[in-house]
Amino acid sequence: MAERSTAAVDVADNSGDEPLTAQADQSTADGVANNRERDTDSDEAQGTPTSEESGKASPPELHSGHKLARRYRLEECVTRLDGFSSWRAVDEKLRRAVGVHLLPADHARARSVLAAARSSALLGDPRFVQVLDAVEDNDLVYVVHEWLPDATELTALLASGPLEVYDAYQMVSQVASAMAAAHREGLAHLRLSPNAVLRTSTGQWRIRGLAVNAALRGISSDTPQRTDTEAVGALLYATLTQRWPYESDAHGLAGLPKDIGLIPPDQVRAGVHRGLSELAMRALANDGATASRHESPCTTPEELVKAIGEMPRIRPPEPAYTAPPQYQRTAYQQGAYGRPAPHPGATQPVPTPPPPLQSRTGKALKWSVSALLIAALGLGSWQLADALMERGGKADNQNQTQTTDGNDKNDEGTKPSKPITVQAAQEYVASGSAQAPQDVAQTYDGDASTFWRTKKYNEGPQLAPYKPGVGIVYDLGSAQDVSTASIGLRYTGDHTTVHFYATDSLSPSTGVDGMKEIASATTTGTSLTAKASKPVKTRYVLLWMTDVPNAPSDGYSGAGYKQAITDVTFKG
Repeated sequence: MAERSTAAVDVADNSGDEPLTAQADQSTADGVANNRERDTDSDEAQGTPTSEESGKASPPELHSGHKLARRYRLEECVTRLDGFSSWRAVDEKLRRAVGVHLLPADHARARSVLAAARSSALLGDPRFVQVLDAVEDNDLVYVVHEWLPDATELTALLASGPLEVYDAYQMVSQVASAMAAAHREGLAHLRLSPNAVLRTSTGQWRIRGLAVNAALRGISSDTPQRTDTEAVGALLYATLTQRWPYESDAHGLAGLPKDIGLIPPDQVRAGVHRGLSELAMRALANDGATASRHESPCTTPEELVKAIGEMPRIRPPEPAYTAPPQYQRTAYQQGAYGRPAPHPGATQPVPTPPPPLQSRTGKALKWSVSALLIAALGLGSWQLADALMERGGKADNQNQTQTTDGNDKNDEGTKPSKPITVQAAQEYVASGSAQAPQDVAQTYDGDASTFWRTKKYNEGPQLAPYKPGVGIVYDLGSAQDVSTASIGLRYTGDHTTVHFYATDSLSPSTGVDGMKEIASATTTGTSLTAKASKPVKTRYVLLWMTDVPNAPSDGYSGAGYKQAITDVTFKG
């Protein structure tokens, strides 16, 4: 994935283009709406034909609004270079943004681009930006891939400075392990650069352009594993120092000073983590250079992953404790209400209390006020006693004639909800295959350690377009007033959204659109409770899950979008 804009990997020799610069480094866009790659060569950006010199086909004349396969509407051209173009588009069938690479079917690289895209799509690893479609349509070849509007390029992250130690550690760990998995399947990137590495809003690192970016430019390598390993080392070097580890500037980063060679990151910038500095040098020192501090160089992604595993684990920083602000008395409590604020530095004089009433008039006033207070207290006491006696008489009369109304509104307001016992359940499959029908009973068996699980999906949190949703229908034995539903969840992260519907049987005769919704709720935790605004009377309740979180791999499935539920309870 890394663009090799260095002497170590000369793209010009591989592709027949001019020597690689920052312009060529930024010549594709694979799906980040806020961080679009830019072409710095104005001739190439405007589509000036260079095919006459290189024997390449001219790019097709397309424009915004053009539709491919009556489905993909082109919105914005983000790259036009070397006979191909890259676009931000809209998949009108699934109503989502996608990225599209376009080139003529007679382009010299059309066959290799199609082969690379189809091989990348078969990998199906969620750590890579997924290829969704690769098509040859008459005189046009196009590759459709994911568009990640919530992701940020590493280039943009480095614009404000080096990454924190933990973020750099996470980046190199995830990228190295992803590339190791790709090479085990025979796939290489060969253009791994800061533009090709993205961090999502959830903190995951993803790689775009696997095999495809290199095929678009005709880049190849006799040592693909070494090329990609050195690229990962360059990425780590850049995240630690905010410098590109070669003399030439690239990807918006300044290169190293001339004629000093490749020096360790901890000599470029103070405070760099020593272990990560050594790791970067072991990945970069592949062409006969002495490895940092006599450690053996890493020449494959597998060796790099092993070296990372041998390092002491770098833990995330502890959240900074912020002391609560000191309690401040209000101006009213301080006795300053209504007084103008003092000037800064001015000393506030202590107010002198008023003199007591010592004159003859003052004494008469005090006696008058005292007499009035005594009279008021006496009158108030007499009225209170009279009111209490009158109320007591009325209460006796009422006790003789009052009856209890079973439908009293106050009784309804305080009526406690009661649990409803589930009698049976069955998985509901709206389309495609079932999830785990044999485990449905484990959702209400009273054992929190047993689960019903969904399958793992590569995209989310919304299950569409894979499925409109997954769920289970519960039989309550008889028609019950359902007001609350609660479930336990196995995975946290992103968000889980669940809807509860009243339906007619364990095998509903209508789809979800024809059912009456009882309640719905969304959570990022390990439990979910949905409360109905008004109880709904039904015997059968559908638990319908439409969104699942991105969860790590465990003993049941790999990393991806999935969820598992247990302890389903209903109350009326």
